[in-house]
Amino acid sequence: MAWVDRFSGLQGLPAGLAAELDARTHTVALPAGTRVFLPGQHADNMLLLLSGTVRVQQTSETGREVFLYRVHAGESCILTTACMLADEDYSAEGIAETDVEAVAIPRAIFDDMVGRSPLFRTFVFRAYSRRIADLFGLIDDIIFQRVDVRLASRILDLERSGRVVATHQVLATELGTAREVISRTLGEFQRRGWVELSRGELRLTDREALRRLARSVT
Repeated sequence: MAWVDRFSGLQGLPAGLAAELDARTHTVALPAGTRVFLPGQHADNMLLLLSGTVRVQQTSETGREVFLYRVHAGESCILTTACMLADEDYSAEGIAETDVEAVAIPRAIFDDMVGRSPLFRTFVFRAYSRRIADLFGLIDDIIFQRVDVRLASRILDLERSGRVVATHQVLATELGTAREVISRTLGEFQRRGWVELSRGELRLTDREALRRLARSVT
């Protein structure tokens, strides 16, 4: 199966155009921990993820890291798209959280396809629009929602088989707050019997209580 068929927004491409896109692109494999792009780096390729996860974050002048979003398999990176369209350098960094396989669409081919194919253009801008909405939601959460509510929601999002493998600093970065705030809030969760903490991870012991908190109105 051609990689184009793995992206629902591209499955309607005419056969000739899909074959051309497949022939003019290439796949890349990146191990976990690779910095996919860096602030100040020029965007030369649009990456479409076939597998794995890329975390996009920004670092302030004081050194504080702010989580922006994740790119999952079947998705593209809004920041890369913006940089490609505006011919600008990256202002944030992308880090492969897992081993990643992606399709790289060189800039010249990207520009050509955006100009020639209404369907490809719609695919690009629809993904862009969805991610912009997600970022506005993130801003709203940071400004208006309590940290304990946001932390409960994030724990449920990250939980796998009853466990979350993440340090307090990672959780603080994801929620745009200080590590001390996360440690204090997790300590309260543990006191209530909702989680059990250990180094670098936590175990859910009352998932329903976390769900109730995550759904609560602030």
